[in-house]
Amino acid sequence: MIDLIREGGLWLVTLNRPDKANSLTEDMLRHLAEIAEEAGQDPSVRALVLTGAGDRVFSAGADLEAAKAGLATSPAWERLSGAIADLPCLTIAALNGTLAGGAFGMVLACDLRIAVPEARFFYPVAKLGFLPQPSDPARMAALIGPARTKLVLLAGQKLTGQEALHFGLIDRLVLRDGLLAMARDLAADALAGDAETLRGIKRLCR
Repeated sequence: MIDLIREGGLWLVTLNRPDKANSLTEDMLRHLAEIAEEAGQDPSVRALVLTGAGDRVFSAGADLEAAKAGLATSPAWERLSGAIADLPCLTIAALNGTLAGGAFGMVLACDLRIAVPEARFFYPVAKLGFLPQPSDPARMAALIGPARTKLVLLAGQKLTGQEALHFGLIDRLVLRDGLLAMARDLAADALAGDAETLRGIKRLCR
């Protein structure tokens, strides 16, 4: 349910469970974290792109049955987002559709986020009775500020693509047929660079 294509220094990772809105199981989270950790140990990787299969949803978050069985509070979420945040290469979330719930973690941990105009963004933890993953509120607030973070997490508001762009949650809106081309274009300079320079730039940006 996770596809990995290595294109030289670019790794393309796809959530491939479109019949279940790319909802995430613990095995999927573990596999994603292992990919990110492997990429972190491979100096040939200059860029990693995360996307989803299907034409409506990047990910609906936790698989419903798995969430009821305890996945909602699993440390696997933080392992994944931490592994992505620690990557020394450029990381891009190319959102082919709606982003919901715990799937926010891996996306917030990326360096850049692009999305199709039809995408919607919501993280309904307050009404579901769950806390967000520990690092997610701080990463979200760093992008859109504390009040707008509370708009999403406490007020449970669903953002449109345009609102997400205006708030700074995403960096660009891209038509669907150009989404991956835009991700590759954004990765071009990183792919042409060397690993030490990328690591140094990311360190300075922190």
